[in-house]
Amino acid sequence: MPKREKILPHSPRLLFISLGFFLFGVVVSEIPLGSKLSVVENNSWVSSNGDFALGFYNHPGQPDQFSVGIRFNSELIPVSKQTVVWVAGADVTAGNNSYFQLTQNGELVLVDSSQGVKLWTSKTSQLSIASAQLRDDGNLVLLNEKKDVVWQSFDTPSDTLLPGQKLSPLGTLRAASRNSVSSYYTLYMNVSGQLELRWESSIIFWRSGSPSGSNLSAIFTRNGTLQLVDQNLKPHWSVFGQDHNDTVKFRLLRLDVDGNLRMYSWMNDSDSWGSVWQAVENQCNVFATCDQQGICAFNASGFPVCKCPFWHASQSKSKCLVPSRLDCKSGSIMVEYANMFLYGIYPVNDSSSRTNLEQCKTMCWNDPSCAAITFTNNGSPECRMMKTQYVSGYSGPSLSSISYAKRCSDPIAADPNFGMNSPPSALKESSRLCIPCLIGAASGTFSIFVAVQFGIAFCLYKRIKSYKRMASRACTGPGSKCLIMLSFSEIQDLTGNFNNRIGPKMFKGVLPDKQLVAIKEVEATVEARKFRAAVSRIGSIHHKSLVKLVGYCCEINHRYLVYEYAKYGSVEKYIEDPMLCKRLNWRKRMDICLSVGRAVSYLHTGCREFLSHGNLKCENVVLDEKFAAKVNEFGLGMLLHGESSTHRTPAEKDVEDFGKMVLMLVTGLLEVEDVCDWVYKKWMEGSAKEVVDKHLGHAVDYEEAERALRISFWCLQPDGHAKPSMAEAVKVLEGTLSVDPPPPPFACRAPPSKEEESTESGSET
Repeated sequence: MPKREKILPHSPRLLFISLGFFLFGVVVSEIPLGSKLSVVENNSWVSSNGDFALGFYNHPGQPDQFSVGIRFNSELIPVSKQTVVWVAGADVTAGNNSYFQLTQNGELVLVDSSQGVKLWTSKTSQLSIASAQLRDDGNLVLLNEKKDVVWQSFDTPSDTLLPGQKLSPLGTLRAASRNSVSSYYTLYMNVSGQLELRWESSIIFWRSGSPSGSNLSAIFTRNGTLQLVDQNLKPHWSVFGQDHNDTVKFRLLRLDVDGNLRMYSWMNDSDSWGSVWQAVENQCNVFATCDQQGICAFNASGFPVCKCPFWHASQSKSKCLVPSRLDCKSGSIMVEYANMFLYGIYPVNDSSSRTNLEQCKTMCWNDPSCAAITFTNNGSPECRMMKTQYVSGYSGPSLSSISYAKRCSDPIAADPNFGMNSPPSALKESSRLCIPCLIGAASGTFSIFVAVQFGIAFCLYKRIKSYKRMASRACTGPGSKCLIMLSFSEIQDLTGNFNNRIGPKMFKGVLPDKQLVAIKEVEATVEARKFRAAVSRIGSIHHKSLVKLVGYCCEINHRYLVYEYAKYGSVEKYIEDPMLCKRLNWRKRMDICLSVGRAVSYLHTGCREFLSHGNLKCENVVLDEKFAAKVNEFGLGMLLHGESSTHRTPAEKDVEDFGKMVLMLVTGLLEVEDVCDWVYKKWMEGSAKEVVDKHLGHAVDYEEAERALRISFWCLQPDGHAKPSMAEAVKVLEGTLSVDPPPPPFACRAPPSKEEESTESGSET
């Protein structure tokens, strides 16, 4: 069946220099009453630092339609990448004779002169406005005589929050319109203290955790954090961008046209906006992300695309609809779609019932209005029935759901001109058999057939090799999120027949594009299906402090994982070597603690599903070419033994292992189990300076050391309820969360259970 495919867009709104965007900007400290911007004059108001500008811009594909907006204006950002961050009146557009003015009575107005219509106003004519100002943070404010802010654009966001901007209770961001149609996607701050991503107003497909309390606001901070804060600015919930706390000049939080909420940072090295966090990790889980373009799935390159499994020749190519059954002449049939989940979108009125698959199909078959069904059984069976042609959904090999759509069983009409009868004389002539002719024809046909088969096989061989080379280049390129599948012979070639060992069952290798990789041998007893499922899950996780999984090998008696290569190896060797340890100064050690903490916190709470590391230790923390720490071999416990818990939960074990690692980095001692009591005793005596690694000399921030020791002792508490979460541990190390003096830790010297010993020994393969 033919399928149409469309890659999902999610890029921020960009300005294009060819469209002539307010090139004539004037830097003004204050904008006096009566000031005007117009499409004809192509002028703008610019912030005093030059980073932002306000003026008219027109929409791609609509040369005569203009909006008024604030955009980035910095010389560091090319004009084609200067995104719009606020629009007056959101979706309001005006003609080419329009103007935007701060009137004498203190009101901002957008007027379409050709129609003589006031399209938008700030409604501030009664508030004694004296002037306006476009501030250096991108906020357009109206001021009274006392210079008090009476109105500000930060209070009426469109689809974007800038650093320092809040979203108040009942506040909303709405995604930019697409093809002149207002978006159904909104980000809503509810009264219970939760952020919600919505489609229309009834479908909520993402929330910011549990209700946190009333009177909370969302704020996007300058260090790349989205927080829910109370009136005293105390954070109750936070998520962090991958470059959190890095030095980044420009950031934004945007509700994109594809319905996902993303943080963007300006990347100077690539001259582009890079996504550093998104609310819905799997884009296909965004409700109706394909709208009327079909079903969401991931292509071979790891990008979400929209495919139409229902398409047929008589259907409009602009929409993907379940075929109508109203004019069927020969009844209907149910077409099966495995690993697919469907739902109706216009309208959203799916019915749900608890029944088995056969009854589900029968119910749809007997209901003339039924268009499609989806059956799932994740512990309890569920049958979803759709009664609309407008159906969307998602598909993937890991989905257990199965769907069916009705279509007519009418046969395709035969071409009446095909296969006309030959003249009788020709039939008579052809009835006389020529034996030599038949033998010759058969021999010639056979020879041609064999030659064609060899030709096809050769072409296929060359094409497959070419595709493998292209796939390798695509999957190992910057930003790639797909995995290479390698054979054992290819693993042997990459490693030079395993001649370069860099760790326990770990080998250095080189891909065809000269990229260095580290190849880890895993127990061959792991079931192939289980191995591929775990690899798929681990390979979908991306964080700047996690080592990237590049590919894998899964053949009989062979299981390998291919990681990006870390140039400077494990942190452990830098701690135990008296010369190398000098490279780990105090600042670097704290950076390592923070990087590891953020990475493990991301595994616990930032992924689509919880994932523990299971074997966190200095040996599994490596240093890349920039000497930045990255966590390696995460998720191997799940791969080898599943996420089975011991007497502690997997999260508690990660927290405990993190506490031991912090102690190692502070003290410079690898066997912390033997010195834990001594370190705690010295700390209690007020002699914490005596436990800090002597190689560091006096270049130690003892306030940080105090926080590090306290949080490590809390992480090592034997009572799981007393342990902090990884997110809390990170905040303590950052200095954004206070921590009480801890009681004596005993978990650091508690003997592991047999099950844990087998898990850890299995991970060190």
